[in-house]
Amino acid sequence: MLPKPLIMDHPLIQHKITLLRDKNTGSKEFRELINEIAMLMCYEATRDLPMKQIEIETPICIAKAKIISGRKMAFVPILRAGLGMVDGMLALVPAAKVGHIGMYRDPQTHLPVEYYCKLPADIEERDIIVLDPMLATGGSAVDAISQLKQHGCTSIKFMCIIAAPEGIEALTAAHPDIQIYCGALDDRLNEQKYIVPGLGDAGDRIFGTK
Repeated sequence: MLPKPLIMDHPLIQHKITLLRDKNTGSKEFRELINEIAMLMCYEATRDLPMKQIEIETPICIAKAKIISGRKMAFVPILRAGLGMVDGMLALVPAAKVGHIGMYRDPQTHLPVEYYCKLPADIEERDIIVLDPMLATGGSAVDAISQLKQHGCTSIKFMCIIAAPEGIEALTAAHPDIQIYCGALDDRLNEQKYIVPGLGDAGDRIFGTK
């Protein structure tokens, strides 16, 4: 079984998450921070990409060097907040394709409701990273990954910026084969199923809505 989760304690990530949490951080800066954190986390989440050796000619001589071994990747944000992480990921892996899974949380039941799914035609052949800034109850992540598995996907990771223990437990129980990457593991969920201390509603803060 894979370790659950891999918490990225790099000082740059932790510093930016602190700025992200601050209620006085405006939407513009919030979006920039989400992108920057996603880029830093992408660096770690792609550490296990396979390499192959090739020959190149430098200005000095012929040399043997390594490149990524042809693995195809896809990023799948959970709408809408997951969109905030996409540009940071693509900055490091510009050839990756992007799918979208749309879900919202029912205000009464707090359960995820799917309303949209659009994936690359060859999604089952790709290494996938599912993106959502917050892992709260875990419902949306569980359902999104289940949807991907129904499409034949077998290589899936999940990346969030802040997680609650309840979300980690739910996702691990439903999909024990999925490696989870997160920037911070917070204390708990409150009665409204928001992460404590968290940062509020990530989607609202990214897009300036209430």
